[in-house]
Amino acid sequence: MKKDTKHTRAEIVNKSLAYIYRYIDTNITLDELARLNSVSKYHFHRIFKEETGENLFERIISIRLQKAANLLITNRYSSISEIAQLCGYSSHSSFIKAFKSRFTYTPTQWKKGEYINYSKKNLTFDEQTNDDFASIKPLIKVAPKRVCAYIRHKGYDLSVTRTWERLMAYAYEKKLNTTVQIGVFHDNPVIIPYQDCHYMAALEVDNTFTATNSISQLEIEESLCAVFHYEGVYGDATKLMVYIYNFWLPNSGYEAKTLPPYVIYHKNHFLEENDCFSLDFYIPIRVV
Repeated sequence: MKKDTKHTRAEIVNKSLAYIYRYIDTNITLDELARLNSVSKYHFHRIFKEETGENLFERIISIRLQKAANLLITNRYSSISEIAQLCGYSSHSSFIKAFKSRFTYTPTQWKKGEYINYSKKNLTFDEQTNDDFASIKPLIKVAPKRVCAYIRHKGYDLSVTRTWERLMAYAYEKKLNTTVQIGVFHDNPVIIPYQDCHYMAALEVDNTFTATNSISQLEIEESLCAVFHYEGVYGDATKLMVYIYNFWLPNSGYEAKTLPPYVIYHKNHFLEENDCFSLDFYIPIRVV
């Protein structure tokens, strides 16, 4: 495959996924995504399948349900119907049916705590860990819009290191500023197995950046955020996420948005020999 063709296909998938995540509360259609990329419906559907290994509509449904499962945990003041609508379901009954098919439990059962039983196959809930994080007081502030160059990665594990190394090599060749290193987390490891979680390694760039060589451009929206500063070693960042989703958010007086959380690394453990990190974890929120 020619380099230009490879880049074009990657850009189509990256642009489409960014669009899906941003407008997950709407009825996203094949026509819409094909127009976005200026290709035929058939051509788009084939490219998406070949590049991701996933069916387009199954991926959209999966994103909707994962977002809903997360919001049912964190947004205790929102009704099930409100959460369904936030995730693109106009029919309450179809949402309940789809949710139970995916997660075994009904949304009501999940919201009342059955997600803990479901999550035991992914994580061990450690009350001592929760005590360790309880002393961290987040800063509530408006985080500015950021434009980034990024690479997609599947899996929350040490294989992320290779993606970061590739991004830094690209930055060196293109003389990009590598000061602001960002990790974007699209999935909650409380409910999604580590190997199936989607991550983005990103560098903040200025508006003159032009995507090349399968490196795409991402815009992180301005949003009110809770910002947690934390320092630790590999594995601790996931524990922090568990604490925020399962314990801090449900009792905070705030609710999560459908926007993905992200971290800004002051010390990036994927690029450090000793696996130590220092970061600020940003979770987009709204006031209840």
